[in-house]
Amino acid sequence: MSYLQQLNTLYEFFKTGQTQPYLFRKEQLQKLRNAILQHEKEIYAALYTDLKKCAEECWVTENGLVIAEINHALCNLKKWMRPQRKCTNLVNFLSSSFVMREPLGVVLLIAPWNYPFQLLMKPLIAAIAGGNCVVLNPSEHAPATAAVMKAMVEEIFPPHYILYVEGEGKSVLPQMMQQFVFDHVFFTGSPAVGKEIYKMAAENLVPVTLELGGKSPCVVDADADVVTTAKRIAVTKFTNAGQMCVAPDYVLVHRSQKAALVEELKKYIIQFFGEDAAAHYNYCKIINQNQFDRIVKYLDDGKVIIGGNYNRSKLFIAPTLLEEVRLQSAVMNEEIFGPILPIIAFDEKQQALEIIEANKNPLAFYIFSAKRQNAMQWLRDIASGGACINNASWHFANHYLPVGGRGKSGTGNYHGKYGFDTFTHAKAVLKSPNWFDPKLKYPPFKGRLNLFKKIIR
Repeated sequence: MSYLQQLNTLYEFFKTGQTQPYLFRKEQLQKLRNAILQHEKEIYAALYTDLKKCAEECWVTENGLVIAEINHALCNLKKWMRPQRKCTNLVNFLSSSFVMREPLGVVLLIAPWNYPFQLLMKPLIAAIAGGNCVVLNPSEHAPATAAVMKAMVEEIFPPHYILYVEGEGKSVLPQMMQQFVFDHVFFTGSPAVGKEIYKMAAENLVPVTLELGGKSPCVVDADADVVTTAKRIAVTKFTNAGQMCVAPDYVLVHRSQKAALVEELKKYIIQFFGEDAAAHYNYCKIINQNQFDRIVKYLDDGKVIIGGNYNRSKLFIAPTLLEEVRLQSAVMNEEIFGPILPIIAFDEKQQALEIIEANKNPLAFYIFSAKRQNAMQWLRDIASGGACINNASWHFANHYLPVGGRGKSGTGNYHGKYGFDTFTHAKAVLKSPNWFDPKLKYPPFKGRLNLFKKIIR
């Protein structure tokens, strides 16, 4: 069966209206949750094969986050689906107003390789909750995880409802998007591929959500608690070997704090990942040789403080800190997406702002400061998709907060209610009584200008 035939089958099923009732959506979310729990060990094994993730990290960053997202959706779905009453203005006197959320139709979800399970399942949860039919396209660079997800999805969902499409993205996606007009496309991945997805979607005015990347800066101000700061930066930067879109990409530290911060970072890197990270239980590998070769080149862009060793055959790059980094170098102008962290000192705030502005609108911004007013001013000064004060990356784990970029780091958002809203249309509805129908609303209008000015203002 061709892609067009398969996609038309989804469209025909959606038109039956079977995906829309609350009980249907609830049942599908429960099926998904039960399947994830039943296949838990298989998912762990697959993620270890693809990225060398330990089971504990899998639960914290993959399985557990997905289960929490499903539970949150199940607890709130009925409320999300309920029409929302709105105020009515004077010109519509005695009418009532409300907004109802209706499913979009057939949506396409495209996942990356760095969190191959979580970043496919989370938008799937939102799409199911929204009452849609779904096409899933996993990353071909995490084949073990893709195989487990395929078996799980096809076990619980019929292909006319949830269709799992494997294959290389650059081949599969154009074929589908040129043959079929999706109602929404959700993509997580690099800005370069995101642009191509955006172009293909634009041909048919298909709305998109793009979860991209960027150079997420981390500012450590003069008043920051250096010990806690170093601990939180180290764990979030080097988790998954730095292959995380919301990981701190570089650190801007006030010069008065630099030496202390570096020492604390070195201490926690060893504490978390051992003297030999290659053999450590908690440390992941680089996904493939192409990514490995790209990341290793950044080691030449600065002076290594700690780390710097690597092994291509094992796809291992040690947690690395760099200093004496030129602002014009590749490591400061490309998303690193690996376990290399440049440390740059600043004396005045304006210096830091200018460095950040060179790669504006990052996916995330992190400010470490003991003073709330100071931290809030940094947030006002830096435009970003999301942010943390005295933390890094953990906003992503809160399903009560939206996750999304702005500008080059993406468009749209999801998680929790925000994901539900992404995969539904807000339909405005005005309900008017028949018994009240004033003549002044109908022509001829001559002589009513002053009256209209009083009513509509």
